Amino acid sequence: MRRIPIALLITTCAIAVAASARAAELEARSTIDSVIVYPDGAAVTRIIRADLPGGDSVLLARDFPPGLDPASLRVEGQGGAKLVIGAIDARPPRAERPPLSPELENRIEALKDERGALDDRIAAATARKKFAQRFADSAPAGLGEKAEARPLAEWRAAFSAIAEEVAAADADIRGARVRQREIDRELARLEAERTANPPRKMEVRIDLAADAATSATFRVTYTVRGARWAPLYDARLETGGRDRKPALELVRRAEIVQASGEDWTDVALAVSTVRTAKGGNAPELASLLVRYVEPRPVAAPAPPSAQYDLGTHNKRADMLAGGVRGYDQISATPQEAAESEAAADTGGFQAVFRIPGRVSVATNEGAKSFRVSTATIAPDLLVRTAPALDAAAYLEASFKQAEEAPLLPGRIALYRDGIFVGRGQMALTPKDETLRLGFGVDDKIKVARTMLRKNESSSGLISTTKTDEREFKITVRNGHDAPIRVTVEDQLPVSEIDEVKVETLPSTTPPTERNTRNRRGVLAWSFPAGPGELREIAFGWRVRWPAGKPIVFEPGA
Repeated sequence: MRRIPIALLITTCAIAVAASARAAELEARSTIDSVIVYPDGAAVTRIIRADLPGGDSVLLARDFPPGLDPASLRVEGQGGAKLVIGAIDARPPRAERPPLSPELENRIEALKDERGALDDRIAAATARKKFAQRFADSAPAGLGEKAEARPLAEWRAAFSAIAEEVAAADADIRGARVRQREIDRELARLEAERTANPPRKMEVRIDLAADAATSATFRVTYTVRGARWAPLYDARLETGGRDRKPALELVRRAEIVQASGEDWTDVALAVSTVRTAKGGNAPELASLLVRYVEPRPVAAPAPPSAQYDLGTHNKRADMLAGGVRGYDQISATPQEAAESEAAADTGGFQAVFRIPGRVSVATNEGAKSFRVSTATIAPDLLVRTAPALDAAAYLEASFKQAEEAPLLPGRIALYRDGIFVGRGQMALTPKDETLRLGFGVDDKIKVARTMLRKNESSSGLISTTKTDEREFKITVRNGHDAPIRVTVEDQLPVSEIDEVKVETLPSTTPPTERNTRNRRGVLAWSFPAGPGELREIAFGWRVRWPAGKPIVFEPGA
C-alpha cells in the first residue's frame, strides 16, 4: 500500500480550503413576493434573481429583516443548469454608519458659520452698550462750556439718545441669542441624524454549486413574529315582509397588523388559521390530588373603616335568616356581569384565505382590513324574550353554517334593514353547526309578565315545613303585519339540597323545552304568532324546605 506523505496531505487540504474560501461572493437584492399571515406571526417569501458562475459560489443578500427566525429559513431555486443548494446562514444584524450626505454636511457648516456671525454681532452690540454707558458716566451732567447750567431740553435729548442706544444694543444681543438657541437645537438634530445607524438588516448567505454558468431564481421563505390577523364580520339582515323572505349577507374580513420591520409592498397576501406559536403537541395534564382542607386562621375584627362592608354583610345575613323573602330583591334587579377577556381557541381547524390581487401593508401603519368573502344566507327569524329580566323582545336570525372554513371568533358589526344596530362577538362555528345572531330590540312585539299569586306558609306540628308558591302570567302580542316565531324564556328554581323540593304548579303551560341551551331550570315556550295575535302563558312553581333551615335564591354560575 502506497503511503502518502503527511506534508503532501496537509498541502492538499490547505489547497482545498483555500479553493473553498475563494468561492465567488455574489451580492444580490431580494423582493417580497408573497406573505401568509397567521394569528401569531407571518411567513414571508422573497424572490432573489442572480446570474451564477459555474462551480461554487455564495449568494449574499443583506436586506432581510432583523426579526426573522433563522431556524425557519427555507430556500428553493431553479435555473438553466443543475444547481445544488448547500448551507444557509443567517447572520445577526450589523450596525453600519451611513455614508456622508453632502446636503447634510453643507447644512451643518452653514449653521455653524451663522452661529459664529451671531457671536460677532453680540460682541459689537455689547461694545456699543458699554460705550454709551461710559459716555453717560464721564460727560458733564449739568454744566455747559462756560460752566453755566445746561438747558433742560439738552438734558432730555442726552438722556433719550443714551437710552435709545442702550436699548438698541440690548435688542440686538437678545435677538442674536434667541437665534443661537434655535441653531443649537437644529445642529443637535442634524448631528443625531448624521451619527444615527440605519435600520438594521439581517444578512443571509446561501452556498451554491452550479454545473455551468446560468441565471437562477430563488424563493427564500422565513417566519416573523411581528404580525397578526384577526377575523371581522359584517352581518346585514333584511327582515323582509309579507311578500319578501328575510335575507342575511355575511361578510368576512381580515384585520391585519404588522410590525415586522419591513414593508410588504405589492405582495400576494393570504391569511391562515394555523397558529404557529402553539406548537404541535397538546399540553400534558398533571395529576389532580384531593386533600382535606386545612383549617384557616380566624380573621381579625375589621377596622372601623370597613363599616360599610360589614353593613352589607349583616344585611345579607338578615336576608338569609328571613327565608326566601329576599328572593324578590335578587331576581327583580339583574346583576351586571363582570367583563372578562376571552382567549379565542379555534382548535384544529385550518383554512387559508387569499386576498385577491396584490396589496401593500406597511410596517407600523396600524390595522388594515381586507374583505375576504361574502355569503348570502336565508335565515330563520325568531323573537326571543326573557321578561323576568327584561320586558323587551329581541330579534334573532339563525342559520346553519355551510362553508368548509369555520367561522372564527371575532367582532361582528350588525345591521338591520340598512341601519347599524350594534356590535357583537362571533362564536367559533364549524361547518353544519347552527349560529344565532341577535339584531336588537323588536319594538313591535309587546311582552308583559305579571305575578298573579305569592303565598308563603308553614305546615306540620312536629316537623314544620315551609312552602313558597308563586304564579305568573306572561302575555305576548305580535304587532307585525306578518307572522313571526316567538320564544319566551323563564326560570324555575333549581335545588341542590335533598331537603329542598321544587315542583311546577299544575296550572303551568307545558314548556316546549326544559334546561334550554344547557341552562338548568330555564324553560322555553316557542310558538308562531300571527299578525296582531295575543298569546298567554301560565307559569308557577312551589318550593318546600324545613322551617329551621332558611334558604336563599341566588343566580347560578
